[in-house]
Amino acid sequence: MAIRPVPWLGPLLLVSLWASSAPASLLRRLGEHILRFQESSALGLGLGPDSVTLPKEGWLEQPLDPFNASDRRSFLQRYWVNDQHWTSQNGPVFLHLGGEGSLGPGSVMRGHPANLAPIWGALVISLEHRFYGLSIPAEGLDMAQLRFLSSRHALADVASARLTLSRLFNVSSTSPWICFGGSYAGSLAAWARLKFPHLFFASIASSAPVRAILDFSKYNDVVSRSLMNTAIGGSLECRAAASAAFAEVERRLRASGAARAALRADLGVCGSLERAEDQAELLGALQALVGGAVQYDGQAGAPLSVRPLCRLLVGDRGNCSGSAPYRGLRRAVQVVTQSLGQKCLSISRAETVAQLRVTELQVSSVGDRQWLYQTCTEFGYYVTCEVPGCPFSQLPALPSQLELCEQVFGLSTSSVAQAVTQTNSYYGGQTPGATQVLFVNGDADPWHVLSVTQPLGPSEPVVLIPSASHCLDMAPERPSDSPSLRLARQKISQQLQTWLGLAKKSQDRGAV
Repeated sequence: MAIRPVPWLGPLLLVSLWASSAPASLLRRLGEHILRFQESSALGLGLGPDSVTLPKEGWLEQPLDPFNASDRRSFLQRYWVNDQHWTSQNGPVFLHLGGEGSLGPGSVMRGHPANLAPIWGALVISLEHRFYGLSIPAEGLDMAQLRFLSSRHALADVASARLTLSRLFNVSSTSPWICFGGSYAGSLAAWARLKFPHLFFASIASSAPVRAILDFSKYNDVVSRSLMNTAIGGSLECRAAASAAFAEVERRLRASGAARAALRADLGVCGSLERAEDQAELLGALQALVGGAVQYDGQAGAPLSVRPLCRLLVGDRGNCSGSAPYRGLRRAVQVVTQSLGQKCLSISRAETVAQLRVTELQVSSVGDRQWLYQTCTEFGYYVTCEVPGCPFSQLPALPSQLELCEQVFGLSTSSVAQAVTQTNSYYGGQTPGATQVLFVNGDADPWHVLSVTQPLGPSEPVVLIPSASHCLDMAPERPSDSPSLRLARQKISQQLQTWLGLAKKSQDRGAV
């Protein structure tokens, strides 16, 4: 194990300094902002008057190419450890997997692993994903390096880390390891159990989009339904107002240069709106803003949720036509950009491409280049609004999004489509066939349509939470949590108890 001192606060402070560029980037920044807020809150709770010490940080030397034994190159992968509840070397180990971003000490102080650890005396470890956060190979992010970035490489790291950490902490060979993860990391948790059932006893996969898809039009289908969901503050008027607001933005974009200049000032856009490609980026960013309010609805640290967004769009008089929806969208942009610490809304396609082409390591990066590469080579996930009934703009269209793969990495549309097909073939899509995996989703989360929401068998259970957003079950518990969310967390705990009971019986038989 290699150790080096690294100031963990850096990523927390730098995440919000980047301007939003591509629509997907805005969603990523919202997610990072919320995660950092929740991790910091959890860490703060853990550092009260009766607190324990900070979680321990460690580094593993991992092979850059785990599939080629003759390649001796390596990189350092960061992990965090919370052993304050670990009561026995025979106790379970809860492994929290990182996804497409940095992983801080709060990753072992919040969420399912940390909340459930005291009950079972578990050791809690989190593992940062290769090529994200501070676990980036020193050689940079050029194509020669990025070919070692994939979910398959990440799973090899998880298996290697499980074996190394077992020796490092002297964990009993009979101790059950349980994987936890949310979103992409939730898929990794499910796939770890699928591909390495001898290493991982069970997995909890929250909001895991296990099905790769090129054209993710269903994302906005769920956003549209959620804007009408009265349980979270939506209404028919709200959806109509959102549609009217986007129609007004498009009308102003088609109008004279003066109208576009006024639109630019209203929405706080950084640059010009004269180029068609930049206009499409603006419309995509606005879709991401509304989608983000749905995706992260009701979460601590979220700048905007469905209820306040609908209040802005509909206005005080319940007006879903005229200028009220546009004014509400303008105010929503201000709320989000201010919360993310952005002076303006960056919508320059040229700037987006230029930033994504940067291969040097940047301490302030939140992994945009790396995640785009994974969407181009594995997952797709390109959100569109081209189907009838979608309340937003049809721009940016799918070809425009796929063009980024060509512009940044030289990857053709056909290669991206083929990669998506291969991913589903390799992992099984929405029928992965892994046993002892609990899939947890919220039906207000746009990503739940790519997850497993129906039981696939007695050892492949699911929990579907009414009106819950993305990874909400993993968020810190709050007094305002709905009864259905509380019940879902109880079901997760009960399922874990069942599986750990099976593991205990297996341990007892082995001891005889």
